[in-house]
Amino acid sequence: MIRYTLILLMAASISLAADYYVNSSEGNDSNTGKTPEQAFRTLEKANSIKLKPGDKLLFKAGEKFTGHFKPQGCGEKGKKIYIGSYGEGDKPLLAAGGRFPEAVHLFNMEYVTLEGLEITNTGSKPEPGRRGLRIELKDFGEGNDIRISDLFIHDVNGSKYKKKKGGGSAIIWQNHGKEKKTRFNGLVIENCRLKDCVRNGINSRGYTNRNNWHPSLNVVVRDNLLEGIPGDGIVPLGCDGALIEGNVMRDCPRMLEKGDAAAGIWPWSSDNTVIQYNEVSDHKACWDGQGFDSDWNCRGTIIQYNYSHDNEGGFLLICCNGKAAKSSRINEGTIVRYNISINDGLRTEGHAAGFSPTFHITGPVTNTRIYNNLIYVPRKSSKEIDRTIVEMDNWGGPYPENTLFANNIFYVEGEADFVMAGSRKTRFLNNLYSGEFENRPEDSKAITEKPRFKGSIKDENGLWNPLGFQLAPDSPGVEAGMYISGSGEENYKGDKLDYPINVGPF
Repeated sequence: MIRYTLILLMAASISLAADYYVNSSEGNDSNTGKTPEQAFRTLEKANSIKLKPGDKLLFKAGEKFTGHFKPQGCGEKGKKIYIGSYGEGDKPLLAAGGRFPEAVHLFNMEYVTLEGLEITNTGSKPEPGRRGLRIELKDFGEGNDIRISDLFIHDVNGSKYKKKKGGGSAIIWQNHGKEKKTRFNGLVIENCRLKDCVRNGINSRGYTNRNNWHPSLNVVVRDNLLEGIPGDGIVPLGCDGALIEGNVMRDCPRMLEKGDAAAGIWPWSSDNTVIQYNEVSDHKACWDGQGFDSDWNCRGTIIQYNYSHDNEGGFLLICCNGKAAKSSRINEGTIVRYNISINDGLRTEGHAAGFSPTFHITGPVTNTRIYNNLIYVPRKSSKEIDRTIVEMDNWGGPYPENTLFANNIFYVEGEADFVMAGSRKTRFLNNLYSGEFENRPEDSKAITEKPRFKGSIKDENGLWNPLGFQLAPDSPGVEAGMYISGSGEENYKGDKLDYPINVGPF
């Protein structure tokens, strides 16, 4: 009986979770690491620990750790591995110094939380593929419940070139493998600040070929702040049902060269992506450069309740490459609703020299519905700036087909135009047009009076005020919106929809 009890006690002790501490100034790698007084010192020692379910790995606040952090181990449901900090002070800084492709590498881990760290990876010169954080699954199967939270990733000087040289980024997640199909199920990236990282903010790699389709599930990217990112902001690839919400991308530097395309937030080869409550401004890429995009090989993208302003390439790109393989020649069922675009389309040079329509829809794009948005184009000083509201053209294949514009407000100070020659079965219904329009599309229920707003469109600091575009009680757009099936449950402000509704997003 005594022997049996001892065996049970030994088994229980083996399964107990452990806390490990790392202190770069006062630790020692010969310590046990299991108390703050017995902390390890280096990332190399931290990397050597095989973390078990429920374990914690904690870095001392206010300390700097140089090198490459690549932890080991997997948690399990209900017993996650936690990697974070202890003590009072600034976030622990993990600095790779440009000597490694990434500062932090989560490789084949699941049921893990990484939070509360500062990460940087600055070399003497930019290098292709340099990252702050890489989250990678390879020949793993399904990787569950990975949470990235409250990181400050900055000064990652990767290459600014997108393709041949492999642009860098603050965060990349990738799932791949030839021996075992692999994907994420429950990847959350939230409440992070990304600053001055080249080229991209948060991007991804995955199974994108429809003949080998294995999308990641339950991917959420929310409430992150991206500043000083010149390229693509947030790009889910190879996902089904990704949710991108509450993020802000701003102050994008003018760094990319002519012909290098980038945009704010957009899916590629993904289905049922929801992009909502985000703000993108000041994108300056000389090719594309829109705030938002529904890209090719995508089905069922919803772009709603977003605020786009001062983006040189316009508000929105919807595109599909007609020269792609037939199985990937898809952009179907995009819905764009209850968004506000202010002062988008500022570019005077770059792609087609001044080409920056508010909406650019190109290639074999089908069954798009764009309704209850507000587009405001103020009077601009340069005559060279493009003032096209909608441009529909052909990217390597058939023109867009079955596109609906309804209940939108197109408010222009001065002149603007629509360019849609070749588009097929495009319908404009019940939109409000205010301004001088060339080639205004036929709209049997057009409203052509000024919209009349009840607030100021700028705040006390002279910044745009999107809530100032709410309609005044005597506006011709009040309760003038037509019914659209499946049009969502609320407007831009969060008010529940109750017919009759207004035109525009409020």
